[in-house]
Amino acid sequence: MESAANTPSEKSNRIALVDGNVAFPKGFQAYGVTAGLRKGLLDMALIWSEQPATFSGTFTTNSAKAAPVVVTKSVADRGVCQAIVINSTNANAMTGNPGYQDAIAMQSRVAQGLELSPELVAVASTGVIGVPLPMDLIQGGIASLMDACHSPEIPGDGVAASQAILTTDTVAKTHAAIATLPSGTVRIGMMAKGSGMIHPQMATMLVFITTDAKVSKSVLDKLVRRGVEQSFHRISVDGDPSTNDMVLCLANGSSGVELRSADDERIFGQALLALMQHGARQIAKDGEGATHLLTVKVHGGVNEMDAALKARTAVRSSLVKSAVYGADPNWGRVIASVGSVGLEFDPGMVDLIMNGMPLLQSGQPVAFDEERAKELMGQEEVVFDVDLHAGDAEAEAWGCDLTERYVEINARYRT
Repeated sequence: MESAANTPSEKSNRIALVDGNVAFPKGFQAYGVTAGLRKGLLDMALIWSEQPATFSGTFTTNSAKAAPVVVTKSVADRGVCQAIVINSTNANAMTGNPGYQDAIAMQSRVAQGLELSPELVAVASTGVIGVPLPMDLIQGGIASLMDACHSPEIPGDGVAASQAILTTDTVAKTHAAIATLPSGTVRIGMMAKGSGMIHPQMATMLVFITTDAKVSKSVLDKLVRRGVEQSFHRISVDGDPSTNDMVLCLANGSSGVELRSADDERIFGQALLALMQHGARQIAKDGEGATHLLTVKVHGGVNEMDAALKARTAVRSSLVKSAVYGADPNWGRVIASVGSVGLEFDPGMVDLIMNGMPLLQSGQPVAFDEERAKELMGQEEVVFDVDLHAGDAEAEAWGCDLTERYVEINARYRT
């Protein structure tokens, strides 16, 4: 939450969201290659920092953690990283010790190619669970990545890298931010994937963030955790947490600008959060089979934690999601989902607005034009504003509608 001192004008003057990706900050390169995992499509990626970077990450809480999560968490615990190798199509999850050894082999092969210690290399995978990695293809893909990285005539390509990590995603998810700190200007870049098995703590998402700011491990950990809590932990496509999720952030200091003051930390944290929330919305919007982005904003909550729980529950509701798909302004489903969790509130005080149209006021239904309501629900984003009038806290969560296409995609995911 913003403090009273952080006015919107100050924030907009110091932070700009711009087109870009993980290669946008100084001192970073990214590459994408075709290894044969996705039938001729880009399917392996590398993010490389020209110098060791402070490293922070958050990871799935699923007990069935994939091998790359285990390997990369150990890198994050040490706090320094210089390269990340990613493969799509195969999650390398529930593959036992052989899968763990395959993840170690990926780490070692990249380290050898870049002349780094293996402890400076992180590994990420996404795709089908329970299938051994085709290591011949993986090793060939790593060789291609090394060739690209060592060839001056082959420029880094953050766009190709972002495309190489996709599975059922329909679009690559990238963006960037520029933050003007009292100490100087820094850049932040992001690429992400995620479309299905999306639910907090965490979801089937891989998110990679780079910055040329110089940030200590303790501060970066704090800001990444805070940002994830207010962004990627507030999206849900289908309520299924995955085995491979991670949000990784590298800060290599190549800008020469160090976070030294409370103002530096505050503004950088705002920029990081804005970028994360943009990525979270991109993932929710691209939910498998989705035709609408669903946003629920809870106002007037007792505290932010409870407001966030209520918002997340509403965007997760299959009934709410189905109503959005059918352009049915069935506001009762929104109120029922919000009221099913957390702290109690007085239903006689609640207001509900959908895309600017009041549906409920002080707990009483408002007469509205059904055809106009359907038109509003036909917009790309459907926003429900719920005001509980129980306090001053607010929170926002994002999801998508539920369509027949979601069932089709997941009924045939392995085939």
